Amino acid sequence: MTAVFGIAGWKNSGKTTMTCALVAEFTRRGLRVATVKHAHHGFDVDHEGTDSHRHRIAGAGEVAIVSGRRWALMHELRDEEEPPLAEILARLSPCDLVLIEGFKREGQPKLELRRREARDRTPMAPADPTIRAIAADHEVDSPLPVFALDDVAAIADFITAELKLEAPA
Repeated sequence: MTAVFGIAGWKNSGKTTMTCALVAEFTRRGLRVATVKHAHHGFDVDHEGTDSHRHRIAGAGEVAIVSGRRWALMHELRDEEEPPLAEILARLSPCDLVLIEGFKREGQPKLELRRREARDRTPMAPADPTIRAIAADHEVDSPLPVFALDDVAAIADFITAELKLEAPA
């Protein structure tokens, strides 16, 4: 079973920066890592004028783009509901760890990020038992482990211990 750990926080708390830093740290340690990013807004990974965009606009429910370097699959929801996180996780290729950016209301264990400059600074941890630790750029009083936002190695060590991850031999 693939280990899953979330990176949660309010807007501008540094979720993407932390996710990228952890991906780099875990891959440096020899783990195969995948990520899932939640977007609260519409997004498009394709753009007008490409053949694949034309396929989607014509009505294709899924469009796969394949090259010698990478491939992508886009699924149009149209009138469907956003799929649950578990369904997305089931579609990922085998890996050692999936880092989830966002999806703060889902049940995976999480690291809460706190930044002084964040618009909303309401702590999430007291009300969310899935938060296992906090990373912040300021002093935090909490019974949970607290890390500096830039202490990526220590945060990776914590996640490794929390999930009982082992680097491949």
